Amino acid sequence: MSEIVRQFAVCVRNEEHEESLELRKIYEVLEDLTAAKHNMIRVIDEEGEDYLYPRDWFLSIQLPHNIEEAILDMTHS
Repeated sequence: MSEIVRQFAVCVRNEEHEESLELRKIYEVLEDLTAAKHNMIRVIDEEGEDYLYPRDWFLSIQLPHNIEEAILDMTHS
């Protein structure tokens, strides 16, 4: 069984979406190859819903395992 690879990104732009995207906030990212072909990224919001946004609004980041787990515990509880 393969392990799920968690991806995270920081929001760096949010034009016309200020109420739904917070600048400098870390978001969990879902892999979406179709979206990627269109330069979009699928991120998960506070309610666990996923939405598409322009890829250049986010910077991908690598997190230490303990920080990743803490973020996932906060967002999935």
